[in-house]
Amino acid sequence: MNQHQNRVAILSSHLSPVMTSEKEAALAATPSDDCPTIFDKIISKEIPSTVVYEDDKVLAFRDITPQGPVHILLIPKVRDGLTGLSKAEERHIDILGRLLYTAKLVAKQEGLAEGFRIVINDGPQGCQSVYHIHVHLIGGRQMNWPPG
Repeated sequence: MNQHQNRVAILSSHLSPVMTSEKEAALAATPSDDCPTIFDKIISKEIPSTVVYEDDKVLAFRDITPQGPVHILLIPKVRDGLTGLSKAEERHIDILGRLLYTAKLVAKQEGLAEGFRIVINDGPQGCQSVYHIHVHLIGGRQMNWPPG
């Protein structure tokens, strides 16, 4: 088993086996500040990931089910109640700005000079399946409109 297959197997073991789509996963997900998310386990290195950027506030790693040639997730290392964008409070302004600025840095690092897309899913209808705010950076191909 190669490294990518190993990561997929580990991550899959943390997800329900009956989930066949992102939509189903989002509808089944339960927001919680108390339980560690899969992203908390990636931050603590319990679950392996392919890290492309890390500083004291943000971790960026490749998505295991990419929606483009480049698909990177950017997450704050501390949730601080920020399970989704709709839960943002004034105290979260700095980390929200940091996530977007870091997305710009990572896009440059990944050679996405021709453009990229930023996505933040929020809540069940927004197809959010992990309640730890995260930014999707997707690029390396022509995007279409409308997106959803």
